[in-house]
Amino acid sequence: MLDNDQRIRIGTLYKQTGAFEAKRLGAALVSRNIADLLEGRLSDRPRDWRPLVYCWRGGNRSGALATVMARIGWRVDVLDGGYRAFRRQVLSDLDTWPAQRRFLVVAGRTGSGKSLLLEQLAALGAQVLDLESLARHRGSVLGHLPDEAQPSQKHFESRVWDFLRRSDPARPIFVESESRKVGQCQVPHALIEAIRSSSGVCIQAPDAVRCELLMRDYRHFIDEPQRLIARLQALVTHHGHARIAEWTAMAESGRWPELVQSLLADHYDPSYLASMARNFARLAQFPQIELKGAQTDDVREAARATLAATGELAATGQLAADGDTPGP
Repeated sequence: MLDNDQRIRIGTLYKQTGAFEAKRLGAALVSRNIADLLEGRLSDRPRDWRPLVYCWRGGNRSGALATVMARIGWRVDVLDGGYRAFRRQVLSDLDTWPAQRRFLVVAGRTGSGKSLLLEQLAALGAQVLDLESLARHRGSVLGHLPDEAQPSQKHFESRVWDFLRRSDPARPIFVESESRKVGQCQVPHALIEAIRSSSGVCIQAPDAVRCELLMRDYRHFIDEPQRLIARLQALVTHHGHARIAEWTAMAESGRWPELVQSLLADHYDPSYLASMARNFARLAQFPQIELKGAQTDDVREAARATLAATGELAATGQLAADGDTPGP
């Protein structure tokens, strides 16, 4: 309703002349901007369009626009208190809701199909919080999605909040054993603490299966090796220039299975196991779930085994779906 220059102009007038003159000029500017909006970006909105209008504090600008929209005939809602009030509510809920939910952790070494397992669990009717999907990142130094930016921290938190808002507190939520950061997105403190204190399962997959899954998921590196080579430089402080040069040579010569196996053995597995031992005290009690292959049927079988091991098979209706009789 006001661009930055107009806001500065109104603010200066308010301080130098007073509220009346500032509001009179502000009303004129807002009116012109509303007209431009209606003739421009909103000109193709249908009769049944239902907009949500908000500003920083929920004051004059959003109220003015909402009044005009309502007069036109749209069903318009105004966010009470503006974005600032919404943001406070998000942070407050993210501090309290995780303790009111029950999480089931899907653990497993890099490449063991955890994200695919979460997809299958969701398809089988389980509640799934996929933090990597919400953060648009695969959660490691090489986890940037090609040509896709991560959401801002505030947007990421709003996505997590929206999932928890829609979730059923009476049912468990399956979630991957993430670190505190998924790329540049920080997992809310209360959520990561709740996840780390939860029970769950640990996925076991043969190295050949892990290699196949990783080469499938990171196909963009195979298609454009320079993407990977550039990202490998972030590991110099951990492994030294000589080892990075070895991995670079493997990528340049197309020795992908050898490179993946070396990265797993020398970087990902030691890092993951150390992190899990440090952050998941109940890991030793997690049931072991075997992922036998890299095909969809293999992942679906592992997902059903996960539901059975966590007592959620009947709750998702899979016993009946598989033709079995649910127990009492």
